[in-house]
Amino acid sequence: MTELALEQTLDLGDYLAAFRRRKGLIFTVAGIVFLIGVITAFVWPPTYQSSATILIEAQEVPAELIQSTVTSFAAQQIQVISQRVMARSNLMEIVEKYNLYEDDRKRYTTEEVLEVMREDIGIDMITAEIMDPRTGRPGVATIAFSLSFASENAQQAQKVASELTTLFLNENLKSRTEKAAETYDFLTAEANRLNEEIARIEKQLSEFKEKNLYTLPESRELNTLSLQRAENELADIDTQLQGLEEKKIYLSGQLPLLDPYNTGDIMSPGARLDALRTEYISLSSRYSPDHPDVTRVKREIQALEIDTGNYASPEGQRAQLERLRQELATAKQTYTAEHPNVKSLNRQIAALEEAINNPTNMARQAPASVDADNPAYVNIQTQLAAANSEISSLRARRAKTEEKIADYEERLLLTPKIEQEYRMIVRELEQTSAQYQATKAKQMTAEVGQEMEKERKGEKFTLIDPAVLPEEPISPNRPAIIFLSLVLALGAGVGSAAVAESMSEAVRGAKGVTALLNTAPLAVIPYLPNEADTSSQKKKKGILLFSVIAGIIILLLLVHFLFSPLDVLWFRGLRKVDGIVGG
Repeated sequence: MTELALEQTLDLGDYLAAFRRRKGLIFTVAGIVFLIGVITAFVWPPTYQSSATILIEAQEVPAELIQSTVTSFAAQQIQVISQRVMARSNLMEIVEKYNLYEDDRKRYTTEEVLEVMREDIGIDMITAEIMDPRTGRPGVATIAFSLSFASENAQQAQKVASELTTLFLNENLKSRTEKAAETYDFLTAEANRLNEEIARIEKQLSEFKEKNLYTLPESRELNTLSLQRAENELADIDTQLQGLEEKKIYLSGQLPLLDPYNTGDIMSPGARLDALRTEYISLSSRYSPDHPDVTRVKREIQALEIDTGNYASPEGQRAQLERLRQELATAKQTYTAEHPNVKSLNRQIAALEEAINNPTNMARQAPASVDADNPAYVNIQTQLAAANSEISSLRARRAKTEEKIADYEERLLLTPKIEQEYRMIVRELEQTSAQYQATKAKQMTAEVGQEMEKERKGEKFTLIDPAVLPEEPISPNRPAIIFLSLVLALGAGVGSAAVAESMSEAVRGAKGVTALLNTAPLAVIPYLPNEADTSSQKKKKGILLFSVIAGIIILLLLVHFLFSPLDVLWFRGLRKVDGIVGG
């Protein structure tokens, strides 16, 4: 309660009185703190920084004409290069070359020393607001960067900064050249791979077409038309067979009714042969040789000629022989040697050759082939033989046509499955070809980009401000340290006085007595210093004055030896004063 009352009654006079009582402590503490700060400011070793500025230049050739394959943001490129430059091997080489961190290498590990060096290396981006040509919007782009190194030795700072700048420039050139070469090599290998893949797919497609020649999607229409023709042909053959079967039945029914040896008014075989020859000429003028009527009449003529031995004239026989040989050659292309048509033609040719070579003998033997002498009987027998021959031929044709129909139907059934696999191969070929063309275009661009990087026509780093020898240290900031020391000294002095006052139990002045006794004193007797007090105060003043003078001298000496010579500072001050006065 007493202390609270005392604090509540304190005024400015009390604080001044406390200051007078504790001024010795205040000045002593403040002087010590200030002196320590000043000594620290001038003892602290200076740090010099040398920096170089590198400009990021765009490629010389317009990007609309040639686009470089090395495309990355400048800031990203700088970060990548900095990681490579500040690798352990590069930094250790620089440390050993310029004998950096000699003391630290004795006390710390290599990684710790390198970490300190990385902190001393500074990379500052220089940006500018630009207009993005792609979006038309303003943006910020890195146009340059500064590379610096801080050291206690100015020469070392310059040399190391220059070394780092050289490494950055060389690494950028190397990195861009290698990246362009790697891009070109990759695209070349990819193009070769795709070309081999195209060759493989083309071979696969060719083998597939050869294997499925008649079942490809392109053959669907042809197979459909061929199937329709074969079905129409089969229907025509069935019609002919039906007619011949009916004729055969009729002739077979008529033959038993006739006497083979009884002649009548029925047309003789010779007369019928002449009639058939006339009919053949008439039919040949109207129809093709493959017409059923022409074929029927021709077979009846051939049968009657063999049975009767009545062949045409020698010239006609030879012409007929040549015709039969041509028909035989045509038949062998379609049928086997065992086919009835082929056998019949062989027999006709043999008989005709015998007739030509031995006309009298053939004429003598020909009638012997027919036991009957009834012309009607012989005529029906001849027609029946011709019908049987025609039926055999048509049945063979029908079997062949059925085989064709089955083959065409199988082709049409297999076509959808073949088409799916075929389309897959064609689609793979088209896709691979498109990839190959795109890769070849990129390869050509990469080749041009590689040459552009070799000629240094692409984006490049240009040194516009090399590292120079620093004239002034960047740290420590001695004026700031001295000012801070002064502030701390004052605070420490006042704080120590306040602590001393709070810890003191003495009763000072009338207020103290009043607060202690709760009653005002009747009178106050002032302190009267004696001779000893006066002498003590003089000694204290002398010591204080000496301390101040000594501190000033020490401060001037520190400035002279650690900061700048006093004469230099004196002349600098005079020049500034002259400049102010003159101005």
